[in-house]
Amino acid sequence: MKNAAVGQHLLSGALSGFGGAILLQPLDLLKTRIQQGDSALNAGNATIIWRTTKDIIRNEGIKGLWTGTSATLVRNVPGVALYFTSLTYLRSIMAKSPYFASHQQHSRDSSKTVLPKLSSQGNLIAGATTRVGVGLILNPFSILKARFESELHAYRSLSGSLLSIARMGPSELMRGFVASSLRDAPYAGLFVVIYESIKRETKSNSCVPAYFIPTAYAVGIHSFSAASAGAVATMATHPFDVIKTKMQVRSEDKYRGFTTTVIRIFKAVIFSSLNSQQRGAAGFFDGASLRMSRKILSSAIGWAVFEGMLLFMQT
Repeated sequence: MKNAAVGQHLLSGALSGFGGAILLQPLDLLKTRIQQGDSALNAGNATIIWRTTKDIIRNEGIKGLWTGTSATLVRNVPGVALYFTSLTYLRSIMAKSPYFASHQQHSRDSSKTVLPKLSSQGNLIAGATTRVGVGLILNPFSILKARFESELHAYRSLSGSLLSIARMGPSELMRGFVASSLRDAPYAGLFVVIYESIKRETKSNSCVPAYFIPTAYAVGIHSFSAASAGAVATMATHPFDVIKTKMQVRSEDKYRGFTTTVIRIFKAVIFSSLNSQQRGAAGFFDGASLRMSRKILSSAIGWAVFEGMLLFMQT
């Protein structure tokens, strides 16, 4: 990509990350608060969410639902910008290879997209590789974000908190990265494949002539495709999100390793009658509805803003 194109992608990605972070922080906060504990959650999912929301508002006021927004912005604005830009760059390189190039021919005008086109295998590899790479670079900020949202840490400033984590060594800076990778690689790979497939099918089945598709209509297609892809990819990868959150916010030794965290979350059903905290596989889906809601909305907002901004700037 040329320097001007890189700047456009970074700007579009940053705006996308900023909008999603500000609007959807309450969902992220509630998800983290629900996932951080290891006590039994015997009530219904809606009851747990409502109870957690009431506790936050009672103790911190309505603005408490936006706790950790500054850390989220530090993580998501550069993270989304870097992800979208890197993904487009990698796809542009892979599009030159006959192994990954899309065999379906579409012009820029007919598809109303400015992104390189790949085969499903290419999209899967590009999405997974880019997401894990960006996650590796920004993992310390992911820890910071999770701990600011959690009530288990009394951090007061972003810089001081990051320094305190860094002083604990590289292992602390990379805490939860394995779980994050196992979540992000399949999530991003599946997302890009499903997103491009739904977008392509929606446009091909549209009664509007391809070359007459207005930008606003194309943005609507991008939003719908991203929301649908986000829903499917989220449920397929949610257990690793629970593992990641516990590893990053809990300080006990039992949550330091990936395997020990998995064992701690998973309790054999046969012993459930002896200990109410033993909940079986259900423990891996704490906060699933909140993450689902957030991912659907953030995907719809993020990709619509990203592709919409690029269409606006380039056409």
